[in-house]
Amino acid sequence: MNTAFAMIAAVLLDAWLGEPRRGHPLVLFGRLAGRIESMVYGDQRARGVIAWCVAVLPWGAATLLLAWVTPWLRFVLDTTVLYLALGLRSLGEHALPVARALEAGDLPAARSAVGRMVSRDTGLLDARQVAAAASESVLENGNDAVFGALFWFAVLGAPGAVLYRLANTLDAMWGYRNVRYERFGWAAARLDDILNYVPARLTALSYVLLGDARRAWRCWRMQAPAWDSPNAGPVMAAGAGALGVCLGGAAPYDGIWEPRPVLGSGAPPDGTTLVRALALVRRSVVLWLAVVALLGWVCAGGVHA
Repeated sequence: MNTAFAMIAAVLLDAWLGEPRRGHPLVLFGRLAGRIESMVYGDQRARGVIAWCVAVLPWGAATLLLAWVTPWLRFVLDTTVLYLALGLRSLGEHALPVARALEAGDLPAARSAVGRMVSRDTGLLDARQVAAAASESVLENGNDAVFGALFWFAVLGAPGAVLYRLANTLDAMWGYRNVRYERFGWAAARLDDILNYVPARLTALSYVLLGDARRAWRCWRMQAPAWDSPNAGPVMAAGAGALGVCLGGAAPYDGIWEPRPVLGSGAPPDGTTLVRALALVRRSVVLWLAVVALLGWVCAGGVHA
């Protein structure tokens, strides 16, 4: 039950406080990773593996050691680490300004707001494409910024949450398929894929259970294999199907419209789609917490018996 209580406490802290405005550990870690990259970088996979290990493993080991030597602070440590690894409130803080701008018909403001969520050329997007970009980001980050951390915390405690969140951060920094990172970033991308494999599918399953189940399952099964990311595909396809909207399609990057498969089916997205996507993620969090609490209660009852 301690795991369930820590997860609930961390989610409530995130809802109350949101992400730290100054000195966020992930921001500091990003700066450290940048320095490591400048010292270790080379166009070789081996150098990327070394950089990843130097950046991530000491923090995981330090968290594990701290949990071991201070068992009386275990709950505080677990709750604090998981809170810092979560970004549930942040999803709403980024997505709702896009929704409000779209509902007001202010396309420039909507483009500016969605530019803080995605890396595509937002100045070229129309209102439907802005809504689609933001909705895709909410659904995908339901896993990357919320459920992945919850899953690895449930499995390995605070060290698991640290390992996952730092690996996810390095994937965002180094996991690009371009000239600089094709080899150096290979380890960051592959390790993030491995760590996300199970939580991404549990996230997709949550979307199926809490939305239009038949449509979501069909979209997951038929559309996800065509997506270039093995984990984002199931999450976004199931989420789009659960919401009954059509996402995906061509998107502009560096001035070039790149083809992408269609995700979901149904109506085109708009500002209300973002609100519904956030609600789907939040309902899924409640479901996860309820399941973990139930499992903890059953295990505690079994031990007591």
